[in-house]
Amino acid sequence: MKKKHITLGEFIIENQKHFKYTSGELSRLINSIRLAAKVVNHEVNKAGLVDILGAAGEVNVQGEAQQKLDVYANDVFMQTLVNREIVCGIASEEEDDFVVIEGKENTNENKYVVLIDPLDGSSNIDVNVSVGTIFSIYRRVTPVGTPVTKEDFLQKGNEQVAAGYVVYGTSTMLVYTTGHGVNGFTLNPAIGTFYLSHPNMQFPENGNIYSINEGNYKQFGQGVKEYLKYCHLDNPAENTPYTARYIGSLVSDFHRNMIKGGIYIYPTSTKAPQGKLRLLYECNPIAFLAEQANGKATDGYRRIMDIQPTELHQRVPIFCGSKNMVTKAEEFMAQFPDEANY
Repeated sequence: MKKKHITLGEFIIENQKHFKYTSGELSRLINSIRLAAKVVNHEVNKAGLVDILGAAGEVNVQGEAQQKLDVYANDVFMQTLVNREIVCGIASEEEDDFVVIEGKENTNENKYVVLIDPLDGSSNIDVNVSVGTIFSIYRRVTPVGTPVTKEDFLQKGNEQVAAGYVVYGTSTMLVYTTGHGVNGFTLNPAIGTFYLSHPNMQFPENGNIYSINEGNYKQFGQGVKEYLKYCHLDNPAENTPYTARYIGSLVSDFHRNMIKGGIYIYPTSTKAPQGKLRLLYECNPIAFLAEQANGKATDGYRRIMDIQPTELHQRVPIFCGSKNMVTKAEEFMAQFPDEANY
């Protein structure tokens, strides 16, 4: 008998037992993200055929030039989550502040907030390189029925109830966790359905890929420089030299390293003294996925998911990937404690 392929919808229903405090609300939320991802995927795949390439002419709250697809993806995810009335608040990397979702009669009984990077690596769109979406879900901490506040979003990563990403590449995949392992689903574009293709995804404990923008080498701290020298050593006993692979899209680099084994690093530098990646929209969800896939994620000195956020668009350095590789990088960082950014 031919093996039955499990759809994302079927998988969610079968695993509802893992969703605490909810009667299908989190399931509907993940299904809404799935729907929005399919809409964005359709537009990404038309890039070059329609007027969706290039800069939008606006600058986001981070001071970065928005691409047209940044704006489009942000609108799609925001509208899908708002129109379905399944969240009480949304924070997006593309928005200055969080958005309060009011339900009927100005009340909202929903329990979850979503934080999202609608289109990670969007500068790669013009050259047809993989991009992605990153999302993070928390249970609100303020009373249900009242408007959400910043407190609902400024939670540590260890309070996440779900996180994941969509990678729009040679195939489109949705990868997520609810704290019970990591599973990947590949979109069949012919029928618009995601199927379980990568069950129980795991980082190899060791790898030989390192992903970092070495063009910034002169701006890195000494701990990172010493670790990179280690990566270059011709020492078979340590499995070095490592292979450099850097796409410039966090989702794509992380996804490859999770499958093949490797470490992704975006450290502090003289150009980015706090790091570049956002704690709430990128680092926390990626860290949750890494740990659920037998990997590790730190800022070089402490666990990413133990960092207390102080602002919506807070930046932090990140070292994530295969457990032993991250631990080795931390050993080099520990030699230079003065370089910690806290």
